[in-house]
Amino acid sequence: MDNEVARKLASYTAPKSLLNDMPRGGDDDESLGFKKSQRIIDREDDYRRRRLNQVISPERHDAFASGDKTPKPEIRTYADVMREAALKREKEETLKVIARKKKEEEENKAAGKDKEAVAAQPAQKRRNRWDQSQDNDSGAKKVKTGSDWDMPDSTPGIGRWDATPTPGRIGDATPSMSRKNRWDETPTPGRLADSDATPGGGGVTPGATPAGMTWDATPKLSGLATPTPKRQRSRWDETPATMGSATPGGATPAAGYTPGVTPVGGVELATPTPGAINLRGAITPEQYNLLRWEKDIEDRNRPLTDEELDTMFPTEGYKILEPPATYVPIRTPARKLLATPTPLGTPLYAIPEENRGQQFDVPKEMPGGLPFMKPEDYQYFGALLNEEDEEELSPDEQKERKIMKLLLKVKNGTPPQRKTALRQLTDKAREFGAGPLFNRILPLLMQPTLEDQERHLLVKVIDRVLYKLDELVRPYVHKILVVIEPLLIDEDYYARVEGREIISNLSKAAGLATMIAAMRPDIDNIDEYVRNTTARAFSVVASALGIPALLPFLKAVCQSKKSWQARHTGIKIVQQIAILIGCAVLPHLRSLVEIIEHGLNDENQKVRTITALSLAALAEAAAPYGIESFDSVLKPLWKGIRSHRGKVLAAFLKAIGFIIPLMDAIYASYYTKEVMVILIREFQSPDEEMKKIVLKVVKQCVSTEGVEADYIRSDILPEFFRNFWVRRMALDRRNYKQLVETTVEIANKVGVPDIVARVVEDLKDESEPYRRMVMETIEKVVANLGASDIDSRLEELLIDGILYAFQEQTSDDANVMLNGFGAVVNSLGQRVKPYLPQICGTIKWRLNNKSAKVRQQAADLISRIAVVMKQCQEEQLMGHLGVVLYEYLGEEYPEVLGSILGALKAIVNVIGMTKMTPPIKDLLPRLTPILKNRHEKVQENCIDLVGRIADRGAEFVPAREWMRICFELLEMLKAHKKGIRRAAVNTFGYIAKAIGPQDVLATLLNNLKVQERQNRVCTTVAIAIVAETCSPFTVLPALMNEYRVPELNVQNGVLKSLSFLFEYIGEMGKDYIYAVTPLLEDALMDRDLVHRQTAASAVKHMALGVAGLGCEDALVHLLNYVWPNIFETSPHVINAVMEAIEGMRVALGAAVVLNYCLQGLFHPARKVREVYWKIYNSLYIGAQDALVAAYPMLEDEGDNVYSRPELTMFV
Repeated sequence: MDNEVARKLASYTAPKSLLNDMPRGGDDDESLGFKKSQRIIDREDDYRRRRLNQVISPERHDAFASGDKTPKPEIRTYADVMREAALKREKEETLKVIARKKKEEEENKAAGKDKEAVAAQPAQKRRNRWDQSQDNDSGAKKVKTGSDWDMPDSTPGIGRWDATPTPGRIGDATPSMSRKNRWDETPTPGRLADSDATPGGGGVTPGATPAGMTWDATPKLSGLATPTPKRQRSRWDETPATMGSATPGGATPAAGYTPGVTPVGGVELATPTPGAINLRGAITPEQYNLLRWEKDIEDRNRPLTDEELDTMFPTEGYKILEPPATYVPIRTPARKLLATPTPLGTPLYAIPEENRGQQFDVPKEMPGGLPFMKPEDYQYFGALLNEEDEEELSPDEQKERKIMKLLLKVKNGTPPQRKTALRQLTDKAREFGAGPLFNRILPLLMQPTLEDQERHLLVKVIDRVLYKLDELVRPYVHKILVVIEPLLIDEDYYARVEGREIISNLSKAAGLATMIAAMRPDIDNIDEYVRNTTARAFSVVASALGIPALLPFLKAVCQSKKSWQARHTGIKIVQQIAILIGCAVLPHLRSLVEIIEHGLNDENQKVRTITALSLAALAEAAAPYGIESFDSVLKPLWKGIRSHRGKVLAAFLKAIGFIIPLMDAIYASYYTKEVMVILIREFQSPDEEMKKIVLKVVKQCVSTEGVEADYIRSDILPEFFRNFWVRRMALDRRNYKQLVETTVEIANKVGVPDIVARVVEDLKDESEPYRRMVMETIEKVVANLGASDIDSRLEELLIDGILYAFQEQTSDDANVMLNGFGAVVNSLGQRVKPYLPQICGTIKWRLNNKSAKVRQQAADLISRIAVVMKQCQEEQLMGHLGVVLYEYLGEEYPEVLGSILGALKAIVNVIGMTKMTPPIKDLLPRLTPILKNRHEKVQENCIDLVGRIADRGAEFVPAREWMRICFELLEMLKAHKKGIRRAAVNTFGYIAKAIGPQDVLATLLNNLKVQERQNRVCTTVAIAIVAETCSPFTVLPALMNEYRVPELNVQNGVLKSLSFLFEYIGEMGKDYIYAVTPLLEDALMDRDLVHRQTAASAVKHMALGVAGLGCEDALVHLLNYVWPNIFETSPHVINAVMEAIEGMRVALGAAVVLNYCLQGLFHPARKVREVYWKIYNSLYIGAQDALVAAYPMLEDEGDNVYSRPELTMFV
């Protein structure tokens, strides 16, 4: 027993008491007031995010458009793309080799060091802290053994031995780990990647170092380099340079502080900062001399004043010239312009200049009625904010601007704006041209902040535009694929469907050759993500253009000698084709298997795996046919399962699992026994993926015809239950599901007792997820096969187990325990009678529990087992439960109240109105206030219960109570859920039947005056139902009288009621058609479109109802009023009119309608002819044979013989 517990306890967890006390968060963020993010990137995993790394490639050469002409050199051809792909692949391979060598070297070095360390250990002396630098230097010499070329390109950062890093030096290659050299000594601020040297002031060539001047010397006068003696210096002797190096143009460098020097105030700035004035003393003698010299030069070169000039020049003979108005003197000495200030102090706060063009959170008002623009849209649509005169722009710029406007309206506009913009983009697609359109749309789809709805709209644009552009799309095929392929692996089903739709249309527009040329380079791309999406896209192309067209290409790819990636992707394409088009692979099955079969013996493991998975997909798609196509792969698969392990074995097993069900019974039995040895061995595998596949294969083998129950019982069951029925399997949702399915399949073969007897004890297991898994299995097995095989001992254990599991559950969101309990009790039927008092005791006890969830489940259980209680003649017990439930109608939780009402409804249904306790006259008044509850579950259950009472036991309740309920029901007509509205409408019928139509009708007719359309529509349906249940003559007079109210809503409501009324009463309408004809005449002549539309629909239902009952005169009269409306343009009106004419065709015959039709078939105006031909076509479709007799007789004229004797029809 201890072993048994240890076996099941595959995972350790905290005590239940602790787990129950832990606070649990709400299920959804919405309850906390947070809206779930709509952005696609927020729900994508890292793999799917790799779509953002793809580059939208430039357009490619269209060989079809240019014919034999040589393509221009700037256009990329297929050869260029293939060359680039090969280069990329080669680079990747080289880098891998380098990295591998590097790793080996490091390992060898580490091994060598270990040996040295062991040898040198005794001689090691105690180290002094001052010995550090010498050690470093010697270390630096030691490290340099490998070549610089062995360094991987991609290693960022700085070598350990390098000097202080150089700011601003961006594009440096991998730093060398070589010895120090003098160029590394003092960092040079502002040294950029492109120019290693910083030009000095006066005309020194950038990049040239003045002779004899080292980089670490203090620069003297601008550009005049004084030679410095080159003595060997230590880096610690350095004095940080004040004026650093001169940056061209005197701009303050972006990162202008010398690393390693404690910064103080900016001394050499034009306006010294306050810190700089006080810090003048904290400088070296050299700097001090330099500053003094500078001041002297400044004094000498300052501009002369007027007084000084007067003393220098005579006052006469000279004229003082006025400087030009635009002249602004440079106040700063030229030397200052060239010197780069090296700040000597912490920069203090300077008030920044206000940037007037800055965008703040308040969105800018969009010009010309354009929709609101999000901040992330500015980079795409920013040009629209420049309100420049469009007339001045070139035609191409105008076109570009127009496209941007339309796309912005599609992306962010209101539905009407979106509709018109989409229409314009579609209609003018060829005028705009493929290039400008796709260059605008595709970058938007790569936007990281895109939302689902925006993506959907932009994809819609591409779809519509593709249809129009057709063959012009060829140069942009790859561009579009880069953006659309990621949709094929999106987790949203509708996004995947959209992606397939686009690629399918694209392949039809561009043709097979262009699609292959665009996608071939991606087949052996180094990035697995690209290969995956390309394989899926190819499968869509195959389904669009037909598999045979793609077969030669696939064959070549799958046999590629150059790269295993190409073979892998080719075989994956076959797998995706099978998944995508299902049983449509059957005609091509043999050729597809032949193309990929060699992959089972490929030297690359990944290729072998994908081949087996592709065979599995083909077999699954072809089931239950096509075993003969797989003959050639059976042998390699069989060899494979004996020689492989791990993932490859899993794939091979999966393939065999799908091929076995295709075999004849005798072969299936033989192969199952062969493969079962391997499967049973793999039962013990710890790998989750392997477990799933093994379970799936067992399920398929067991369900095959030739496998006998005895073999399963003896060989499979013991190992199966020992390895799989453990607690850990219940924790992973997919494993749980697969295990339940496999166990149910085994039960179908070996019967209920074998399976249930093995798991019934586990209903009392201490792990709740495990109990839930057991319960779900028992429920499915019992529901499939019934409980007749269960003996009395097993029955006791089962009832005991499900009661324990039901009582001990803490959370059951999927209602597994409830469904299981219901299924077992219903299957056992009358055998449950002895246990019912115990079950009902449990239910009553749990109805009183403080937890709402527990109360709800108890009430739900009553509704599940009510039918069985009736079978067991336990009416007294049910009556008692009814009273208990009645007392709980004050429940505050709506979910629980809904379940209590559902339980009452189940009891009322089963024991009838007369025997119900509490009596109906007490129960119904208690339900009336509950109808006000706005919770959907409460509304639905309550109205069902009220409807049932109104239908079966209306006489137990006074009429006044029913009227009160009528008013409450009117509110129900506003409910969102259709089921509630339908139940309310039906209940009106029952109540009208019970208390007479007058009062109910008055209530309903009043309700026609309300504003909400939904309310009015439901009211009209209710009126029609009342008319149907209480005969139309009780309703029609009041209804027609109501039409006199001069209010649109009321009149439309009456017409709609008539429409529904005639639809419901059918041929009873013949008694009332003459009464309502004058009203319909008036409606069909009304100015309001909706009047005519609704009246036409009433005429349709009336005509269909009275067809063949002798009311043709009234119908012809109404047809004369309907006919003038055939030229209406509103789609709803024209639909109603055409349907009315169809109804007339059924009631009056095609010949009558043809007579109306002939007058306009050859009218000179095209618009008139189109309408008449439309009517004629529908006549022809509906009554082709009846028209023959009605065709007009035409006289023969010369060459044309129109007479057709009967004999010709037979000949």
